[in-house]
Amino acid sequence: MLDVHPPHEPVHGWRDFFIHLATITIGLLIALSLEGCVEWRHHRHQVHEAEASLQIEIEANARKLQGALRDVESEQKLLAKDAAILSRIIANPKVSNQNWPGIDFRLPTFDRVSWETVKSTGSLSYMPYARAHVYADIYDQQDDVYQAELQAARDAILSYAPFVNMEHVPSRITADDAVLVKKRMETLQAQLIMVKSMIVELDGKYEKFLRARPE
Repeated sequence: MLDVHPPHEPVHGWRDFFIHLATITIGLLIALSLEGCVEWRHHRHQVHEAEASLQIEIEANARKLQGALRDVESEQKLLAKDAAILSRIIANPKVSNQNWPGIDFRLPTFDRVSWETVKSTGSLSYMPYARAHVYADIYDQQDDVYQAELQAARDAILSYAPFVNMEHVPSRITADDAVLVKKRMETLQAQLIMVKSMIVELDGKYEKFLRARPE
């Protein structure tokens, strides 16, 4: 807060008045400039710290992504095995359900503490728009990947619901159940194709970001 003090000496005539006014104006301009410079440096430092934190977080998430991709590919293989077993059951309802692989969904977890902190502290508003957009795009894509796989996991549970409980798979599944589940599995297989493409897209964004901002 800037303080403006009245003149210590009495003002004699317009000349003294304008000199005093000019002195106050120049002083205010200098003070405001210095204050603006200090604030600009503070915001610049704040953005620098924010981007350093985001860089570390994005690098960590990028390292996790290959594991998420392997998990999806593993899930696709299990679904393919399940679909083959269901096809045999549909063709011959009397066959026993041997070697039922089941399904194992692992949801990807992406760190976002730094991102939430940057948004809550207002640091994002001091970044150039193009740079802020890059960060927002990466974190939005992370959320999309997580939500897509979460939905796939929920649908997988529903797919197996007609004949699977928490303890065991029955030794024999009816052909009607097999037909129903196989249809749901085909939908699930399509979902995993979409999830995989989203992961590949996110990997491309990570690669582009890290190539532009090496350590």
